[in-house]
Amino acid sequence: MYKAIMFDLDGTITDSGKAIMTSVSIALSRMGYENEPEEKLRTFIGPSLFDSFKREYPFSDEEAWAAVDYYRKVYEEGIMYDVTIYDGIPELLKTLREKGFAVYLITSKPIAFSARIVEHIGLTKYFTKEIGPDLKDPCSDKERLIKRVIQEDGLKEEECLMIGDTFYDIKGAVLAGVDSVGVTYGFGKKEDLIESGATYLANSAAEIPKVAGLF
Repeated sequence: MYKAIMFDLDGTITDSGKAIMTSVSIALSRMGYENEPEEKLRTFIGPSLFDSFKREYPFSDEEAWAAVDYYRKVYEEGIMYDVTIYDGIPELLKTLREKGFAVYLITSKPIAFSARIVEHIGLTKYFTKEIGPDLKDPCSDKERLIKRVIQEDGLKEEECLMIGDTFYDIKGAVLAGVDSVGVTYGFGKKEDLIESGATYLANSAAEIPKVAGLF
């Protein structure tokens, strides 16, 4: 049934929480906000940084971009590589490619960073294509990224499956007209995945092909 499998990055392929929250905390300290609580820092995992800074703090657009710039500077200096791959992900990606599936990375993280991270952790070889916004693009909208792949590669919606850990991933899939797997091991909440309309739920990477009937 499915031919194209699309993966989110943060919270789906990698546990990147420490890297993101550390960088956000440093950026906020430079904007005058010291020792912000972890539960607030966690909200930055998933959506775009610009959207998150605007949502959580009374920043003007100019101030939000300044915070983004602070974040990116420390992030790019090496913090971005402080991630771990979730159990079973490399094996899943390898098997998908061996069985003939097209495998895509669909992330709201700027492609300038995500591509380097995926290469650093040794997973680039498994992806047919990697899709993400450029550095000047503040939008968290996964729908347009999914639709972009569908259009560029001549895919059919009913043959695509989006895999992600937050409602941003599931909402984007629903709006793009594709099925989805909400993974519960990431940073999102299970109830949000359900309410957003996830077609399937998986508690681990190993469960993904089972619940979606991939193999």
